[in-house]
Amino acid sequence: MRKRILKMAACLAVISILMVPVYMLAQEKINLNTATLEELTKLKRVGPTYAQRIIDYRETYGPFEKIEDIMKVKGIGPKTFNANKDIITVE
Repeated sequence: MRKRILKMAACLAVISILMVPVYMLAQEKINLNTATLEELTKLKRVGPTYAQRIIDYRETYGPFEKIEDIMKVKGIGPKTFNANKDIITVE
């Protein structure tokens, strides 16, 4: 009986581990060129002030051409970019 429980626990652990990449792929990316203030605040290290700066930047200078351009926004540097590079897009 104990072996059976351990086998079931091991199977559940393997299934859980295999599901993580599927969950990560299913997450929609946030488009820097179209995202609302609410959507931008879902980014790590980005609150309402920085989200508004992103919106103001794109209204002033036009759409972001590449995701790295987010670092042109005042107050957003490499740490914030690296924390979000996998979940942002400009397409």
